[in-house]
Amino acid sequence: MYSVKEIYFTLQGEGAQAGRSAVFCRFAGCNLWSGLEKDRPGAICRFCDTDFVGTNGPGGGKFESADQLAQACAASWQGNGGKRLAVLTGGEPMLQVDDALIAALHGEGFEIAIETNGTLPVPRDIDWICVSPKAGTELVQKSGDELKLVYPQQGIEPVEMEALDFAHFFLQPMDCSERDTSLQAVVEYSLKHPNWRISLQTHKLIGIA
Repeated sequence: MYSVKEIYFTLQGEGAQAGRSAVFCRFAGCNLWSGLEKDRPGAICRFCDTDFVGTNGPGGGKFESADQLAQACAASWQGNGGKRLAVLTGGEPMLQVDDALIAALHGEGFEIAIETNGTLPVPRDIDWICVSPKAGTELVQKSGDELKLVYPQQGIEPVEMEALDFAHFFLQPMDCSERDTSLQAVVEYSLKHPNWRISLQTHKLIGIA
């Protein structure tokens, strides 16, 4: 059984694949925060800006099998031509993603990307692994395609990440009340450390989900 908050067709807004058409499959639940505001002060991650509670979003629900979920993702695809992309996100998708779902999505013709906090191992059968580390956690997934660090983040510094085995390193300004200050910090750090690139949440800038 898979619990999914929402499934929708959009453009990837962040990181190395920004601008690419994709079906987003947002799983319910996370191991770093309940998703409820009353629990935020005691959560490990306190800056999440995503609603991943419940299964009541567009296209969301309970899916009894991997095939059913993969078919729901396929039904959401609207692109013509090109390689289909399914982005598995959350919450924390690795609480639910398994070999059966990976095989089913591949069977529907999808390339699979995942956005994970890195506290759980990710199968290399997933085509694109994006890890977004959170302070105060043990990073288990130390390799992949893209490391995306929300910055500045108290308790974690970019230099701590640079020895990890990723093809791309991104800093993304924290979306908070001081976002202009965060953006300036990202710009300044990236100018001094060219191995880091800037990731902006372009979906918010252009007004899409």
